[in-house]
Amino acid sequence: MAIGPDLFREVFGSFPTSVSIITALDEEGEPRGFTCNAVCAVSADPALLLICVDKKSQTLPAIAASGTFVVNVLAAAGEDASRVFAGKENDKFAAVDWRPSAVADGAPVLADIALAAAECRVVDAVQGGDHWIFIARVEGAQVFHRAPLMYFKRRYSSWGPQLAAVS
Repeated sequence: MAIGPDLFREVFGSFPTSVSIITALDEEGEPRGFTCNAVCAVSADPALLLICVDKKSQTLPAIAASGTFVVNVLAAAGEDASRVFAGKENDKFAAVDWRPSAVADGAPVLADIALAAAECRVVDAVQGGDHWIFIARVEGAQVFHRAPLMYFKRRYSSWGPQLAAVS
């Protein structure tokens, strides 16, 4: 017998994860985004990753239409933005600076609060329960040496800056 959604969340809240904001441009060129911890490396050669997007997400139509998105892995300074992008506000981008991706059709790169950014083009999409799973080729990337934002048992935390400098 399958477990319920509350126990599922508790199980997956029992280990620390990174926090990302997934961004895309909609058909009118407006930025869209949501907070996500369902990001996973798939392959190094070719460079592929996957993201999971709730079927009710306001960003889903933008990703589906454009076929591109940016995974902005957040640094500790991105906690406030993570909270905003986890909500349903209309103008989530009002409080963050961003620049358009050159390789992901202008999808927002949040360089000021990111630990890393992966600029992606969708190569496959699969329905999985209440989510869409997008597999994408990473066509551009940047890494910023900062302390990472972590999420554990419904709370934010960060590794110290000394750990972020280790390469």
